[in-house]
Amino acid sequence: MAKKIKGHTIAALIVLVATAAWVGTGEFSSVGSRIALAAQRPDPGMESAATPADPDTAAAPDTAAPQLRRVVEAVVPAFEDHARLIRLSGVTAPGKRAVLAARASGAMETLAISAGDTVEADALVLSLEGVEAQAAVTIAQTQLEQSLRELDVAEKLLVAGNRTEMQLIATRAAAATAQAQLDQALATLDRLQLRAPFAGYIDSVEVERGEWITAGTEIATLLSLDPIEVKAEVSELHVRYLRPGAEAEVTLADGQTLRGTVSFVGKEASALTRTFPVKVSLANPDAAIGAGMTAEVKLYADPVRSVVVPRSVITLSAEGELGVRVVGDDGIAHFSSVELLDDTPTGLVLTGVPEDVRIIVVGQDLVRDGDLVTVAGDLPAAGANE
Repeated sequence: MAKKIKGHTIAALIVLVATAAWVGTGEFSSVGSRIALAAQRPDPGMESAATPADPDTAAAPDTAAPQLRRVVEAVVPAFEDHARLIRLSGVTAPGKRAVLAARASGAMETLAISAGDTVEADALVLSLEGVEAQAAVTIAQTQLEQSLRELDVAEKLLVAGNRTEMQLIATRAAAATAQAQLDQALATLDRLQLRAPFAGYIDSVEVERGEWITAGTEIATLLSLDPIEVKAEVSELHVRYLRPGAEAEVTLADGQTLRGTVSFVGKEASALTRTFPVKVSLANPDAAIGAGMTAEVKLYADPVRSVVVPRSVITLSAEGELGVRVVGDDGIAHFSSVELLDDTPTGLVLTGVPEDVRIIVVGQDLVRDGDLVTVAGDLPAAGANE
């Protein structure tokens, strides 16, 4: 009696036969490649329209195949004049500052100032004892008067024929010498006094009344605080946008905000920082603003033709230049280099964007120079061709 074949053995034989048949067809070699092949296969309608009936021409390459167009979104730039805002950090400084020093040696006779005083221009600061100097002036004046009288007599005698011309010349020389001696004595007397070179505020006094001082001794520090200046430094990238007379806004450390004007823009950069000195002049009639306060300076450059764009629009060229992707009426995208003027809450302010293009705002990183693009707004509405 024949042995009974078990059920699971029969099932295994069926699977083995089916597998052998599948391997024989060779279909396993196309697994994983059908999707890629389908992606490369042209649309059936396009294939039938582009395939000629003649078998000989069917093998010829299609050189007129249309270029792939990417769909992007673009906007027409809205141009406006924008005054570039330059922010700097600075410190207040007196409009003028002078350290007053003694012009001669001697005992102090008068000290006419104290720290905190306000003085006018040419006001007396101090005087030294000068009895000898005053006596020298008196003697020189007497000698000059005598020489002038002798000169007058000599000129009359020359006219009368009782004096020679050489004697007259000697008399004139003596009078000139007497005048020079008087001038020298007056100069010596003047050096015993010290006067303020300009109106201002006495910030400090370094001597006391009655001291003996020598020439060159520092007496006091004089500050001119109206107008007061704010000194700052601007980078070499921004200095070309500034000019004297431009408006400025200054915010002091105590919160005061004042309006001023640019009074000075340096022409030589610092060797260490490569920055240029800038001074802003502020009215300070009551000397309420002191020197040495920190300040934030906002400078407004001349208006420049510009456009405001979202920050996401900015891209970089292959060379690392900052710019945007634009598209013209021909539908060709290209890179446009720009300059960043300002960063505002509404977006970046750029200059250098051509006025006859649209700025690509979506898809700009997916296109390259020379790519044909279709602007989304130019596409027909959905269902328009149905």
